[in-house]
Amino acid sequence: MMQLNVFGEELQECGRDPVTGFYRDGCCTWGPQDVGSHTICAVMTAEFLEHQRSIGNDLSTPMPAYGFPGLVPGDRWCVTARNWARAHQDGKAAPVVLAATNAQVLAIVPLAVLTSYAVDVPADPSSLTP
Repeated sequence: MMQLNVFGEELQECGRDPVTGFYRDGCCTWGPQDVGSHTICAVMTAEFLEHQRSIGNDLSTPMPAYGFPGLVPGDRWCVTARNWARAHQDGKAAPVVLAATNAQVLAIVPLAVLTSYAVDVPADPSSLTP
């Protein structure tokens, strides 16, 4: 079944370096096994990574046994809706790539909140005018 993004369109890839997603498919694909709802494609910032560590969700430390390299600012990663929402409440939320954010998240985080953190960029950034 095709997964949809928050615009109701086909879900776009979030990241492959490192490979993200609950199912490690590069997308914020959601399914019933993903009880944490890893549905927000976020761009890591130092502030967000530190916030996550402070709430017990260390995304920076490599875990080779699980094939997890640890994240650094600039990495795109499918984060849980609840942890991202908590970061938002604490003023530490990471930017969001809406085209790669699963529509499933809308049951937890309103689109208006996600949109206020949007950093979507066209596939060909040269089309942007200064």
